[in-house]
Amino acid sequence: MSTVSAAKSGTFKIGGDIGVTRLGFGAMRITGPGIWGEPQDRAEVLRTLRRVPEIGVNFIDTADSYGPDVSEQLIREALAPYKGLLIATKGGLTRTGPNVWAPVGRPEYLIQQAHKSLRNLGVKQIGLWQLHRIDPKVPRDEQFGAIKQLLNDGVIAHAGLSEVSVADIEAASKVFKVATVQNRYNLVDRGSEAVLDYCETHGIGFIPWYPLAAGNLAKPGSLLDTIAKKHKAAPSQIALAWVLKRSKVMLPIPGTSKVKHLEENVAAADIVLTDDEFAALDREGKAAAAKVA
Repeated sequence: MSTVSAAKSGTFKIGGDIGVTRLGFGAMRITGPGIWGEPQDRAEVLRTLRRVPEIGVNFIDTADSYGPDVSEQLIREALAPYKGLLIATKGGLTRTGPNVWAPVGRPEYLIQQAHKSLRNLGVKQIGLWQLHRIDPKVPRDEQFGAIKQLLNDGVIAHAGLSEVSVADIEAASKVFKVATVQNRYNLVDRGSEAVLDYCETHGIGFIPWYPLAAGNLAKPGSLLDTIAKKHKAAPSQIALAWVLKRSKVMLPIPGTSKVKHLEENVAAADIVLTDDEFAALDREGKAAAAKVA
């Protein structure tokens, strides 16, 4: 049995009371192509999901729009009754076909979808529910009000936001306690630095999606490649180790539909970058991000 363990990534308390390993699992890619329909290899997906808690991961992130519904239903089939696991889900994006995402933030829709996620996951309460996107067509305070109602009714225990600004977080915080923020962030995508810093200051969990990306920094002979060889690791593992070291509130959720890739991702928790390695990667990552911006 592998000695790989996410426990080495450390822990964080979501909402101040739900302890999770900082290195989690994102369940978007366990569905079919285009995040649509059933997976191509259902048996391997179920093996992957069942392997997740075996290697110390106790935080899984999904959404009602993954499939749609397919990801939540597969998680239930593989892992219910979720002993010791936090299954976080999201609502507010709809699916009408492969790779099609449309925000719908009407309060009645958000409430409906949270109740559907309860049924899909087979739980009496969702530990963490996140607004997948703020719908620009609906006043954001109405969307925040729906979340407050879900909290008051006990449908969800904690609430978070996704793809938001500091101003959005501050506005939402006047309505409910923001437990997590899920924004795109990685070594070469640094547009959410201010949001991350705000989360760190206020004890809000920051869930970076697409955390393994390294762009051109991963090419042969690059600094990232050199550091990876030194640690006998893949560049993607170094990129993930960098993300973990960046902040104590960082909760990366790399996803996959294969056991091998899951174990490779979790092995990044073993990698301890030196301060000099971290700083050098930070500089190169910022420079790469600036070229793209």
